[in-house]
This record gives sequence, structure tokens and C-alpha cells, in this order.
Amino acid sequence: MAKMTLEELRKLRDSKKTDLRRRDAEGKEIQVIVGMGTCGIAAGAKITLDAFIRSLDDHKLVDTVMVRQTGCMGLCHSEPTVEVVVPGMPAVIYGRVDAGVAEEIVKKHIVGRELLDGHILDRPAADIVNG
Repeated sequence: MAKMTLEELRKLRDSKKTDLRRRDAEGKEIQVIVGMGTCGIAAGAKITLDAFIRSLDDHKLVDTVMVRQTGCMGLCHSEPTVEVVVPGMPAVIYGRVDAGVAEEIVKKHIVGRELLDGHILDRPAADIVNG
């Protein structure tokens, strides 16, 4: 392995600190759960997961949003699927989530606290949304 400069070591350290902060669940009430079963992976869930991480980094939400993976959600026809849990809002499962939709979910659902029509697979009952 080639020798690293002090600056390269500092960059590596900062990068790893950010990775560790992403994985830390403490104090994170908002969750983005990406279905990573074989059907989801085949449909592009890894790209979706990466898009969420990038978008949350761009919006400086690394310390408030937990991104995690789960197995198949049983909605193979609509992969990649993503569940979004935000306190004070119903948990929602979105389907056919590509990188562009992931960015929209971050902007509208997580930041704007507004459900994103057109991709909702598990729409909550009207009395929960309006109540």
C-alpha cells in the first residue's frame, strides 16, 4: 500500500466519521427503509439506496434521518420499494423509487412534510391523514 499524506489521512478520517454518523440510530426518529430483497436489487434498489444517502447528505440530514435496509416487502411488482417513517405522519410505502423519486421523497416528504402522490403503495386511511 502506498504511503498517505497527512491531508489524505484527514480526508479518510472525515469520510469514515460521516459513514459512522449515518449508521448511528441514536436521536434519529425519521427512517428511510429500502427493500433490498433480490427482487429489489434486480430492479435497482442499490441505486435508490445510494440516491437517498446522497440526497440526505446534500440536505444536511445525516444526523436526523436513519437510512436502513430490509428484505423483500412483498411488493415485487413495484420494486424498488421504500418505506418512509416520519413522526406525526403516517408511515408510507413508495414503489418504483428510482434516483429521481428518491430526491423528490427527501424534498417533499422528509423536508416538506407532504406525501408524494403517484408512488404511494400503502396509502394510509383518510381519517389518519385528516385527523
